[in-house]
Amino acid sequence: MSLASTTDLDQDTLRRAYGTFPSGVVAIAAEIDGERVGLAASSFVSVSIDPPLVAFCIQNTSSTWPRLAAASHLGISVLGEAHDVAVRTLAAKTGDRFAGLTTSTSDDGAVFVEGASAWLDTTVEQQVPAGDHAIVLLRIHGLDVHSGVAPIVFQGSRFRRLVE
Repeated sequence: MSLASTTDLDQDTLRRAYGTFPSGVVAIAAEIDGERVGLAASSFVSVSIDPPLVAFCIQNTSSTWPRLAAASHLGISVLGEAHDVAVRTLAAKTGDRFAGLTTSTSDDGAVFVEGASAWLDTTVEQQVPAGDHAIVLLRIHGLDVHSGVAPIVFQGSRFRRLVE
């Protein structure tokens, strides 16, 4: 077997390579000054059980993240396959990112999307610069798992469903 390699590390080649890895999708949201603010991220990962930590990556050019980063609590909703249209709305640059979604807000301002497979109430623990992104480490303060919600999967620039 020979290793096919390329030294052409342009954006298109890297996106194609990164897109071969399937990932789940989360909504990250909070209520700020009476308004729901949120975004979708497919770069979410569990980090530690003790202490309870998760992380996601965010582009440095995001205009939404600076608003969310200042929130006292962030709601993480692990989105399910029923959210296939909602994911695109949450990721939109303009308009109501919560159009068609039912949400709940905690006393601390964390916003959660109904129908998700899990909700995590988090705070920002640390942000680490990483090229054109930042790695955001979040501490979990509470969670709610909703069994039986099938996940939505992002792979190859498309949303997919798992089949048993």
